[in-house]
Amino acid sequence: MNDFSASGVQTVENNSLVKKTLQWLTVIFLIYMLIMAVGMIGSGFKGATKGQVGDLFAFATNPFMGLIVGVIATAMVQSSSTVTSIIVGLVAGGLPVEMAVPMIMGANIGTTITNTIVSLGHIGRNKEFRRAFAAATVHDFFNLMAVAIFLPIEIIFHPLQKAAGFLAEHFVGGENMSVKGLNFIKPLTKPVIAEFKNLAHMISEQGTYIILVIFGITIIFCAIVFIGKLLKKLMVGRAKEIMHASIGRGPLTSIFSGTVVTVLVQSSSTTTSLMVPLAGSGVFKLKQIYPFTLGANIGTTITALLAATAISGPTAILALQIALVHLIYNSAAVILIYGIKNLRKIPIRGAMWLARVAAKRKIIALIYMVGVFFVTPGLMVFLYQFFA
Repeated sequence: MNDFSASGVQTVENNSLVKKTLQWLTVIFLIYMLIMAVGMIGSGFKGATKGQVGDLFAFATNPFMGLIVGVIATAMVQSSSTVTSIIVGLVAGGLPVEMAVPMIMGANIGTTITNTIVSLGHIGRNKEFRRAFAAATVHDFFNLMAVAIFLPIEIIFHPLQKAAGFLAEHFVGGENMSVKGLNFIKPLTKPVIAEFKNLAHMISEQGTYIILVIFGITIIFCAIVFIGKLLKKLMVGRAKEIMHASIGRGPLTSIFSGTVVTVLVQSSSTTTSLMVPLAGSGVFKLKQIYPFTLGANIGTTITALLAATAISGPTAILALQIALVHLIYNSAAVILIYGIKNLRKIPIRGAMWLARVAAKRKIIALIYMVGVFFVTPGLMVFLYQFFA
């Protein structure tokens, strides 16, 4: 009888282990789908706005317009890494560093649209949506604060430009390095995105890129729903302890974790988007997600740095200078805003307030996203062109 009981217990434990393993594998697959869907949206936007993103940089005739251009361009292509790499190339081609600095700041704001889109996947569940939307928009509020503080100082005194110039003079040299060789995420998602692009092309030749964006948004919504359900079951006991050890132990650990993960995947959008379902499911609180997001801000500067090292010749020092501006700016913003208690609380309070409002009236979330990242900056560009 005892042997039978022990055997039964062992069988139950084995079945439970198999079930959990399958659930974790499903989560990994859904995360892959989430990353791939973000890539699909970016690819769709790039295709739909082909030729216009590059032309957009022509509007950057003063620091303020440079900021707006950085926001719109990044929101269009869904990748600050892409935009900052373009900016590095523009500087190498003759764009003044002074004009490129606000573009870098704008790219920081524009990149936050991705995790805001991801948070909309929780819109059907009120409490989850409130937590997810707050986790997404805390990144927005932080980057907006950083620009409000640093842009006026940079326009008047140019501390970022000067510090980066000093460092660039000492670092220029060495062998070229390719960004593509260090990005292992893109090769994993590119073939699948290409297949979806072919499918979209078969459905409508003229609307290929719009359909690709719709595919991406649909996959995000579906993936978020299932990830949320699985995480509620899996993130208990030892699994939750391990995750909290790397992210929830303390601010410095979270910032470091966010930096390392973002350096590995070369996309702050991906890193922060993966945190949104965890926040929505209640695995982490906003205060724990917040410093991890700041780490992602620092980690994302690796792409521009690598892009700069691939440039040789007399403009190499200028390319590295603007890449270092990105690193110094993002690091200084984290140190200043998160380091001062009263400033640290502002993004959290702003995100929580907006999330409460959006949870009551869901249309507010859509109005916020379209208004902040497209309508307002686009209107400013139009007005500037009209009155210039």
